Amino acid sequence: MPTPYQRVILKISGESFTAASQMGIDPAALRLIAEEIAAATAGTKVGLGVVVGGGNIIRGAALAQAGQIDQSTADYMGMLGTVINGVALKEALGHAGVDSRVMSAINLPAVAEPFIRARALRHLDKGRVVILVAGTGNPFFTTDTCASLRAVELGAQALLKATKVDGIYSADPHKDPSAKRYESLSFSDALSQKLGVMDLTALTMCMEHKLPVCVFDYARSGNIARIIRGERIGTLVTADGR
Repeated sequence: MPTPYQRVILKISGESFTAASQMGIDPAALRLIAEEIAAATAGTKVGLGVVVGGGNIIRGAALAQAGQIDQSTADYMGMLGTVINGVALKEALGHAGVDSRVMSAINLPAVAEPFIRARALRHLDKGRVVILVAGTGNPFFTTDTCASLRAVELGAQALLKATKVDGIYSADPHKDPSAKRYESLSFSDALSQKLGVMDLTALTMCMEHKLPVCVFDYARSGNIARIIRGERIGTLVTADGR
């Protein structure tokens, strides 16, 4: 079945790189992400960019809230955490037979290429997975906002947000067994109901550019590949909610 996408951005949280309630990088979790990306890109010409978070390395927001470190500094520390995850993912993808490049929003020539839009597009056109690290390169912006920005900037047809739940719920399904899972939502409903799909800046950018957002469980084998093939997985957030 032909894919409806030419290019997509996958957002993976830092927590996905480690075991539950742990910090650092868990080899099994890293291998899972790499294998799922390898399976999703095999035999397809879809360009895949991956934006990684860094919460498993350092939680800049928590440091700032504690009052010990200025938020700007804490945010830069968080950016460095995403670089660690991105470099690890590149190595894991290499072992899985996937050619990839790490591109950073801050200048780190020893470990990553600088993010330059034209160069990123060239890598994607050549079939390389582009791993996007260091967020937007600016403090006060989340990696969700980075994912939205890069998706728009690189002409992606969808933003795929990988989570550890199978979509968006009306409440936390781990705390409220009566929580309802949505198969689809409009951006306006997601915002008005404060469902926590993404931060406000990220979600608003997607809404303004009519960029669909799919929230799904990445750990279920084959889900990334299914979405790229056009199957409906998780919760799809669109302008009209369909």
